[in-house]
Amino acid sequence: MQPYKGLFVLDASQGIAGPYCGMMLAAMGANVVKLEPPAGDWSRGLTARDNGHSVMSTVFNRGKRSVMLDLAKPESAAPLRALVERADVVLEAFRPGVAARIGLGVEATREDCVYLSISGFGQSGPLSERPCTDGVMQAFAGIVALNAGADGAPHKVGNLLVDVHTGMSAFAAVQAALADRARDAVPRRRVLDVSLLQGAGSLLAVNIAEAGLLGRMPAELNVPAGAYQARDGVWVMVALVREQDWVDLVGVLEAPELLGDTRFTDFPTRAANKPALVALLREIFARRDAAEWVAALQAKRLLADRVNTALEFLQEPHVQAIGAAPVMTQAGLGALPISLIPGLGAALAPAPAIGQHTADILAEIGATA
Repeated sequence: MQPYKGLFVLDASQGIAGPYCGMMLAAMGANVVKLEPPAGDWSRGLTARDNGHSVMSTVFNRGKRSVMLDLAKPESAAPLRALVERADVVLEAFRPGVAARIGLGVEATREDCVYLSISGFGQSGPLSERPCTDGVMQAFAGIVALNAGADGAPHKVGNLLVDVHTGMSAFAAVQAALADRARDAVPRRRVLDVSLLQGAGSLLAVNIAEAGLLGRMPAELNVPAGAYQARDGVWVMVALVREQDWVDLVGVLEAPELLGDTRFTDFPTRAANKPALVALLREIFARRDAAEWVAALQAKRLLADRVNTALEFLQEPHVQAIGAAPVMTQAGLGALPISLIPGLGAALAPAPAIGQHTADILAEIGATA
């Protein structure tokens, strides 16, 4: 599917959320030009890296072309203006007010441009100037508070959850704006304000709604769902969504005494007595190896599986059979598995080097650096 073929996107964002949105537009056929400073997108310096490329930058900038401009130099003003005036969509992730100051503001765009600003806290409000990262927003919004470890301390989720979800949300917003633009009789700009705060908030929509309704934090959901360590040291994840799941779980665990314990009658009582229940379940799970537990739980149609690392995920026969992470060769890095884009597959070229296409793109739009 290439619905955005012929669309010109100027991606002046860095990091994850904005570039993710640009990558998705490229996956749907858009001509996405990544604008980078001489030092490149800061994501080029994170994760495994070599020759100016990193795994992070590669994943979020596939399918794009790169223009390098030093916006501190006066001679960059004209090519920048030509890029901005050409763009159907502009993506930027500067602090509020910076884009306008350097010639990337919405007022410099064409009259029917879709203009997306991505930030930590949004373009207005008392915290709009505050810098932010995925982990900081996980803490601010309440995700970390929900993720207590066995040590009792709250922990950041170990991947870029908020950044990626915010990028997906930004992509959805841009798509809506483009669809709306197609119905215009008179051209007009659409300015989108997407933030990590909004992204985190949408991930926590149920938690926020219930806490606001009750005026307190609600009981933990679906206790004793969670991870339990088996005899061989491997962890098993168990999920429960109905009361019958608890009955079936107790049957597999061969612990009928739990059904008669009034502390564990239903989800609310199990939540109230979680420490005692989890201690009992840990002792039971330690009696058998993980493979035995998983086979027994799945045979009962319970929601359970082994806790994998990313490397073990790649080695799973099902993942290999469906080609869930085909190998892509990235210049400067080599061969690396890249997860499929849901519903779209893997139809993207590798990520560009810093400024790899500067001369070609500027020639296309009649500008010179």
